[in-house]
Amino acid sequence: MITGFLLRALDRRISIAIGIILAIAVLVPASNLLLPADSAFRIPTYIMSMLGKYLAYALLALALDLVWGYCGILSLGHAAFFALGGYAIGMYLMRQIGTRGVYGHPVLPDFMVFLNWKELPWFWHGFDMFWFAALMVLVVPGLLAFVFGWFAFRSRVNGVYLSIITQAMTYALLLAFFRNDMGFGGNNGLTDFKDILGYSVQADGTRAVLFAMTAVMLAISLLIASGIVNSKFGKVLVGVRDAESRVRFLGFRVENIKLFTFVVSAMMAGIAGALFVPQVGIINPGEFSPANSIEVVVWTAVGGRGTLIGPIIGAVLVNGGKSYFTGAFPEFWLFALGGLFIAVTLFFPKGIVGTVQHYLAGRREKRVAGAAREAGNDSAVAQQAAE
Repeated sequence: MITGFLLRALDRRISIAIGIILAIAVLVPASNLLLPADSAFRIPTYIMSMLGKYLAYALLALALDLVWGYCGILSLGHAAFFALGGYAIGMYLMRQIGTRGVYGHPVLPDFMVFLNWKELPWFWHGFDMFWFAALMVLVVPGLLAFVFGWFAFRSRVNGVYLSIITQAMTYALLLAFFRNDMGFGGNNGLTDFKDILGYSVQADGTRAVLFAMTAVMLAISLLIASGIVNSKFGKVLVGVRDAESRVRFLGFRVENIKLFTFVVSAMMAGIAGALFVPQVGIINPGEFSPANSIEVVVWTAVGGRGTLIGPIIGAVLVNGGKSYFTGAFPEFWLFALGGLFIAVTLFFPKGIVGTVQHYLAGRREKRVAGAAREAGNDSAVAQQAAE
């Protein structure tokens, strides 16, 4: 079963993409750790961390593409799953600070001491253990997606209505996490991290490992997503996207298909958030912002919806452009982002990868048609010669 899954997942295009990602996972940290500081080929630590952030965003875009590109669910709430995964690992990192905080409390994080909390809330227990935090990175976003999807899909909420509800969900979480009495740091969130698994989060070696882990998880997630969409289940998934009523009339439980895909996508987004937080050093309620979810849609559309590889490219390119434009032309960045989305929608509706695939497919069809015509002409000439 596993062998068949891998064979379906590893087509030529996906195999090349995974190979490139794994090569990046090795070469970038090696450049940072092994080359001398004055080498022109050395990638500085801050650049490596920034690239690691882009790869985490790429994983988030891949998660959205699984539900939007192949199941037709335009989620405007994936930032919620991303942020919940980030908070789960952030709580673990806060528990590792111990007496090294500003107030030196051995158990309570600094913000709880400042707010006069007397004891650790029940939902913080267990986050002093990495395995528990890693489990919550998957369970919390997955559970939220399951509960939300259970009610939404069984009520047959579709289209723009579902998109609005997902956006309302992430906005509600944004408002909740801003409250100090929620126990998650309020407006300031969680920050001032010291260690992860006993290693300093600021050390070059730790940063290199975090980058490599982000790239590896992106490659694994791409493999899983490809296996899903290239399986028999994936064919039904595309059928739900293109003709949901027909799939339902054929006897398939459409709500279960959507629910499974939505939960898997949410867990991927949670992993992306967990890999993002140690590299940027903070997680706050701003990550729940509906605008963040809309940006993920832009990355996916720019790269190419329904291609798996496209959203990865789109996330890296758009965020790279954002880093440049916000430094060089900060007042024009939002206009540039809006203009990019409009241009892609009007002139490249299939996105970068989708447009390239369409062009290559057209060329192949022309070659095949040309070869058929030549074969037909040769056959006619041979027939005339025989006569």
